[in-house]
Amino acid sequence: MGRWKALIPIGLALIIAVVGSIFIYNWMQQQAVPERVTEEIRRERPETVQVAVAAADIGAGERLNGEMIQTAEFIRGSLPQGYFTDPNELQGRITLTPIRIKEPIIEHRLAPTDVRRGGVSAVISEGKRAVALGGDKVIGISGFIHPGNRVDILVTWPDPDSGEQITKLVLENILVLATGTIMQETEQGTTSPVDVYTVEVTPEEAEILTHSRNQGRIQLTLRNPVDSEPVLTEGATAKVVMDHLRLRAQDPTQVAARTVQDEQEPAVRPAPAPRPRVVAKPAPPPETIVEVIQGGKLVERKFQD
Repeated sequence: MGRWKALIPIGLALIIAVVGSIFIYNWMQQQAVPERVTEEIRRERPETVQVAVAAADIGAGERLNGEMIQTAEFIRGSLPQGYFTDPNELQGRITLTPIRIKEPIIEHRLAPTDVRRGGVSAVISEGKRAVALGGDKVIGISGFIHPGNRVDILVTWPDPDSGEQITKLVLENILVLATGTIMQETEQGTTSPVDVYTVEVTPEEAEILTHSRNQGRIQLTLRNPVDSEPVLTEGATAKVVMDHLRLRAQDPTQVAARTVQDEQEPAVRPAPAPRPRVVAKPAPPPETIVEVIQGGKLVERKFQD
């Protein structure tokens, strides 16, 4: 009996050791699963690369320096061709288009490597010219015109034929390259700010725009960038404006009916057809009735005079 009492603690120790070993083994297996999952995720993760991006908004025609560039991690397969991994390769390059903050800097957004001077000359398209227009907040639509916008240009000047003031759309869908403000001396000897808008035009358009600027008063109109359809206008004079106001003062239904009638009627009315000539018939001559006794009968005979 004493021997069995001595074996009981040994058996309990063995049972506790076996249960503890099983518990520790299961716990270690549970800890190994996340490590395997993490390793699988690491193997399936797409390849990334450090890319040079804009550290702040960069405008067109600016020269890049170290403060404008930083790096960010991108998936290699999602990047377009021409990206840069070394910011030092971008030192001194000139931007052709605006680059927003955190956007990758791509080769096609930069001027050629031999262009080291920035400004408007670096962003002018081949075959185009840059022309500056001076004005004020009214001409520039109260500061809503920015580089990259598209505008139409109107000019008000005397009509060469009649001498009457006319406002006419002269250029359409013109790209704005730059905007700014300069100080200009007035006739009174003081200085005042003048807004300057630099636009990109062809050589022929540059001649038209320069002549219009010197002979009349320029006005810019902001255009939707997706609206590229040309517009044909006849120009506005005082008579055209007054006719428009008179039409608006009339009843809208009458104005619409008159517009439809004017569109339907031909510009040149045909000559009226000649009326047929009516010839009056002459009146019949008077008749004379004579009674004649013939064969014992009284017969009436009619004779015309």
